[in-house]
Amino acid sequence: MTLAHVFAYEKPATLDEAVSLLREAGEGARVLAGGTDLIGWIRAGLVEPDLLIDLKGIGGLEGIAVDETAGRIRIGALATFTDLIQSGAIREKAPLLHEAARTVASRGIRNRATPAGNICSAVPCCDMGPPLLVLEAEVRAAGPEGERVVPIRDWFTGPRRTALRPGEIVTAVDVPLPGSPHGAAYVKLGRYDGEDLAQASAAVLALPGGERRVAFGAVAPTPVRSGRIEELLRGKEEAAPALLEEAAVVLPGEIAPIDDLRSGKEYRSRMTRVMFERGLAAALARMDGGGPPYGTRLL
Repeated sequence: MTLAHVFAYEKPATLDEAVSLLREAGEGARVLAGGTDLIGWIRAGLVEPDLLIDLKGIGGLEGIAVDETAGRIRIGALATFTDLIQSGAIREKAPLLHEAARTVASRGIRNRATPAGNICSAVPCCDMGPPLLVLEAEVRAAGPEGERVVPIRDWFTGPRRTALRPGEIVTAVDVPLPGSPHGAAYVKLGRYDGEDLAQASAAVLALPGGERRVAFGAVAPTPVRSGRIEELLRGKEEAAPALLEEAAVVLPGEIAPIDDLRSGKEYRSRMTRVMFERGLAAALARMDGGGPPYGTRLL
């Protein structure tokens, strides 16, 4: 299928040049990294840019780096899902991201698609949304007024909408190191293996001191963090049946699933409970050094 829309193409060599091009072109420009979402949207006529600004010629936006002093992992805007999967630092320091990345589409898509682009697309089912929410990541953006940092909790403003301002380009995603010991899990519901989008997803992070973080995808207009469930789980060392029943009562008020081509809202709601319970059990077991290895399918 060919692109039916005609547009100009620029491949700047520096970030300043890219920001300048974006500022001059205004709303008619789109930024290209992996392009796995953007090209599909152009083909479908959902977006009709006048200009594509390709970031792949800009040095410093690629790679994954651990900063032990700052206590974070920086994922460059051009780092791909394959980079995430193959990174020893990610597997050791933030295995939740490794587990989530393995569920993304197909190998060919993972070789091109970027985690930064995934959250910039901001579809409700984006795979990086729930994991980055529980890890409390920050998005770094460069624009006409300089660099800005946006907490991931403020990033998603609606379906396909983000806190990115006009003229800004995402340069990296910073992920705080969750520390040790910790346990986490990402559970994704799909219709089949391969390039299907999530019908629903859940991320759970268990931290020392009894802190528990929970987030969901594809069951609300944006990926969502569940404060009420987190408060319910705080300090609990085991997922006792009575506790899970309490969480099941709270859960419907934390999500807002819809009917669409991929799933029905009732099915999404029921399966979100199943995913949460399995994710919580795996996260708690992994925190204690047991449980299924990261990357094991929990659904």
